[in-house]
Amino acid sequence: MNNIAGIDLGTTFSALALLNTIGKPEIVPNCEGERITPSAVYFDEEDTAIVRVGIEAVNSRQLNPERSVRWIKRHMGSQWRKSLDGKDWSPEEISSLILKKLKQDAGVEHGEIRDAVISVPAHFDEVRRKATMDAGRMAGLNVIGIVNEPVAAALYYATTHEISGRVLVYDLGGGTFDVSILDINGSEINIVCSQGDHALGGIDFDKKVLEIFEAEYRKQFNSELITSEEERAKYEDEAEDVKKTLSRRTSAKKMLYGPAGSMRVEITREQFEEAIGPLIGRTDMLVEVIMDEAKCKPSDIQKILLVGGSTRIPLVQQRLQDLCGYAPEVSVNVDECVALGAAIHAGLTKLRENPGEVPQGVAGGLRDVKLQDVCNHSYGTICAPKDSETGQYIIENSIILRKNTPLPCKETQQFFTIVEGQTEVEITITQGEDKDPDYVNKIATEVFELPPDRPANRPINVTYSYDLNQRMHCRFEDEDSGRVLEVNFCVGDNGEMSQANVGQKAQELENFKVE
Repeated sequence: MNNIAGIDLGTTFSALALLNTIGKPEIVPNCEGERITPSAVYFDEEDTAIVRVGIEAVNSRQLNPERSVRWIKRHMGSQWRKSLDGKDWSPEEISSLILKKLKQDAGVEHGEIRDAVISVPAHFDEVRRKATMDAGRMAGLNVIGIVNEPVAAALYYATTHEISGRVLVYDLGGGTFDVSILDINGSEINIVCSQGDHALGGIDFDKKVLEIFEAEYRKQFNSELITSEEERAKYEDEAEDVKKTLSRRTSAKKMLYGPAGSMRVEITREQFEEAIGPLIGRTDMLVEVIMDEAKCKPSDIQKILLVGGSTRIPLVQQRLQDLCGYAPEVSVNVDECVALGAAIHAGLTKLRENPGEVPQGVAGGLRDVKLQDVCNHSYGTICAPKDSETGQYIIENSIILRKNTPLPCKETQQFFTIVEGQTEVEITITQGEDKDPDYVNKIATEVFELPPDRPANRPINVTYSYDLNQRMHCRFEDEDSGRVLEVNFCVGDNGEMSQANVGQKAQELENFKVE
């Protein structure tokens, strides 16, 4: 049977799930026997063609932090680079090594892993989404789509539990935060709206514990605890361990070995909660925002579904219980549900696009599952309409696709050239809800060349479309000449990576052995 995979490419941990013969998703353990794999990479010092991924990379990090990479997801779609042994590694390339580890480990028992859906935070923009797909292709995967992490979790939840009503999905992982509201009726799922923060997660809580370590050591010895990157890596791991302990116990103890001497430090849950309070406050604010967007009250929410390892923090669960008056749902594994749901999404995608390639048992298992996703951002373009009173041109952001529009969607707006003889138009594609161009994200800029010798005010039709696989396409057409500019979102050193570039990168990565 053709394997159909769902992958949770996480900030701190990643996981892969496959659909079984009756369409049920199952986590595939890695070669170390673990169901989740640390999203960590270590470049071997002795044999530079070997790359270690997972727990061995985490353990090796303290030996030489300069040759290790963790939390790469926060850099996806950016110009960040890691320079090692004469090569500049992009976030997409490093992420592809993590995906390659998942793919080859699963292949040992199940055979070749090709077709996959990869999850992304709901708030990821088009550049980050396309960067994630490029990473998958570099790893040798046929990325048939991407799915928002809260949607994937809800898919798994809805297919394994009986529920009818409005659900809030609170997804606090290692590096990102998403909150979504969905309407679920059996296996029918309708996404209402989503919010998120790409710089808020478990590693930020770890930093707060590390700050307590440093403050206590400074107080005891009037000296700095950390004097090297190796020591920083060590205490970052210790801080993560303390954070996890404080989810189970009311205090945690550690020994600190600094240059001025050693000491024992005890951190209480109360101390920890006070330190992370402002960070949790940011999630509270986004929950309030999404409630306003959905035009609902806490009493309208029937279930709260937790996703991501950081939701094990008692303060998180207490805040949500205070909000809605009942405890969040804890019947699904917060580390695994995204990968499991992504596998279901992959099956639905294959059924829709290539039903003949889906085994009958899998098709039967997915028969009743229905998903209605939405556009997670507003997308527009910068234009310059003339003010009817002053006659002056005003630069503004014109929204073409509105946030929370059901997918698939397609909208066209007409704009006009400004001056006589205009030979080009600067096209700027935006993400955001504000009319002021200074308060939206410019995610692509292109120059659209026009024929010469034309009068002013000639029409240009702009069409934006967003498909069920979370892929966006923009089309600009000069109505008079029929000239067309099409923009698909790609990323690379110059802001664009073609399929040929992705293929070339994939070939280059074949020279590296992932262990």
